[in-house]
Amino acid sequence: MDRALTLARCAIGLSEPNPRVGCVIVSPDGHQVLGEGHTQQAGGPHAEVMALRDAARRGNSTQGATAYVTLEPCSHHGRTPPCCDALVQAGVARVVASLADPNPQVAGQGFDRLRAAGIAVETGPGANESRELNIGFFSRMERGLPWVRLKIAASLDGRTALDNGASQWITGAQARADGHAWRARGGAILTGIGTVVADNPRLDVRLAPVTHQPPVVIVDSQLQLALDAKVFIEGRPVLIYAGNSEPDRRTALEAQGATVLVMPNSRGKVDLAAMLRDLAARGINELHVEAGHKLNGSLVREALVDEFLLYLAPKLLGHGQPMADFGPLTALTQALQLSFRETALIGDDLRILARVDRGTSA
Repeated sequence: MDRALTLARCAIGLSEPNPRVGCVIVSPDGHQVLGEGHTQQAGGPHAEVMALRDAARRGNSTQGATAYVTLEPCSHHGRTPPCCDALVQAGVARVVASLADPNPQVAGQGFDRLRAAGIAVETGPGANESRELNIGFFSRMERGLPWVRLKIAASLDGRTALDNGASQWITGAQARADGHAWRARGGAILTGIGTVVADNPRLDVRLAPVTHQPPVVIVDSQLQLALDAKVFIEGRPVLIYAGNSEPDRRTALEAQGATVLVMPNSRGKVDLAAMLRDLAARGINELHVEAGHKLNGSLVREALVDEFLLYLAPKLLGHGQPMADFGPLTALTQALQLSFRETALIGDDLRILARVDRGTSA
């Protein structure tokens, strides 16, 4: 199962919107790997089929074999036939799976079909690792929302830029490269129009390997995005969420290839919760946020952030822009409570992964 989880990680940035799944098929005595594989691009083969194809390529029979797979084999006809049927036809005798698939179209039906065909089914090994690897997929299936990860690079005293807006570079080159690897993991990259106007970023993945550039999502209430903004990269989707539908601006942006979606709240700004639901409906599992303190603050205030990815540089800036502008709070009990999931030194900078404790206030 450890090997299957390693293979599943190879599907990061590849399999969206499908989950990241790995499969290893071993001989009946458990001593030989017959075939292995991971989920391919949407519409392509899933992990189980890739492993069966690998076994056939090696000239190995899978009769009586055991398949270790990091998620329940699918049981429905989507873009590909059911994986449980492929395992049955291959003569596999036993399936060990980390987790049941949260997709309502599967949700235990794959296990049922395997058992009905006389295949022994076990679950549990690698469950925590598989869920973490697919945390966005589980979020989308269970909550109808993507998993929102807010990335911030800051000084040790929590400043993301000077008062004049200068922010390049607070953290070092290794932290920036690591941040691009997290961008590659995201199903889409979100920012606000303030960041685009101030920095004109590309918001692409340049410092990590990817098979395709993640879509860019821009919160742009008044449709201010410049037609020559660097976010317009050929072949990459750009989604703009707006609070008004000024027809000339909308037509011009759509002519540049953008998709403009008007979702106003009562104040004429973008309804951020509705935006997240829409992104989930579009198949976005993990939403990687790189925005300024105002949009960060709005996401925190509306309890829409699941996790913080913080890079803290060993320096103090004093006055400057904060990580997230929300509040003011009147009592410490109102603080957004987090739990540290991971800390690591990345070059000279400290990376902290902190998860929101649900049920607390902000």
